[in-house]
Amino acid sequence: MASRDPRRAEILLETLPYIREFRGKTIVIKYGGAAMERADLKEPFALDVILLRLVGINPVIVHGGGPQIGALMKRLGKEPRFVGGMRVTDEETVEIVEMVLVGKINKDIVGRINHHGGRAIGLSGKDASLLQARRRPHRLPNGDEVDIGLVGEVEAVNTEAIRLLTDDGFIPVIAPVGVGSGGETYNINADLVAGDIAAALGAEKLIHLTDVQGILDVERRLVSTLTRKDAERLVQDGVIDGGMLPKVESALRALQGGTAKAHIIDGSQPHAILLELFTREGIGTEIVL
Repeated sequence: MASRDPRRAEILLETLPYIREFRGKTIVIKYGGAAMERADLKEPFALDVILLRLVGINPVIVHGGGPQIGALMKRLGKEPRFVGGMRVTDEETVEIVEMVLVGKINKDIVGRINHHGGRAIGLSGKDASLLQARRRPHRLPNGDEVDIGLVGEVEAVNTEAIRLLTDDGFIPVIAPVGVGSGGETYNINADLVAGDIAAALGAEKLIHLTDVQGILDVERRLVSTLTRKDAERLVQDGVIDGGMLPKVESALRALQGGTAKAHIIDGSQPHAILLELFTREGIGTEIVL
């Protein structure tokens, strides 16, 4: 006999105000880390995204692929190099980046969502000039500027293709490869792309899936809410560093552009997106201006 535990109904009812609040709104999800790499988390992610779409929320996925890019580079005898969390990208490396992100990872994500009954379509920043980019200058902490190659920053987001897809019930899955004014290909940090897309769409939320609880303070305690001022202090103190830097920058860009809320959460938890969106407590760190 099926369980008659009344708590099941209570859990479902708890989601109702959140479904009502977010129905018709856009949620940009930066998909990466363990959530994207662990086999046992790939299917729950696909199902979560399909659920969002079925209750009337518009999920837009931006994915990374750093470890997979690094793995292929090493197989090809090319050692990955990073400066301040950014991959140094020469012409050979940008070809590998595009192969992995657009040709492999993007299609894997799209295929998995569609396999479970969703309607996903993959895009790169080159499609419909979605991500117009320019070379990103990189400054070291001492102020010196260094050349990290074909690493771009978003100059403009052409949202028309995304809106056409979401308005027709599709789930866009976006690879962070941009195109320059001369047609050149740029490798763009996926965290920053997610923030720029969230801002351009006026998204209700930007959610970054990471491999940690969220942002931790100097004593390694979870910071549930982080202001711009607090973030700047933690960066100066070296508490926020490495790969977390572009996530925080991304969140602040999105908020400045009109996104209502930004979150950094632990994607290694199954159904982390649902826990963040549809429960009173939420999880991870919420970033506000």
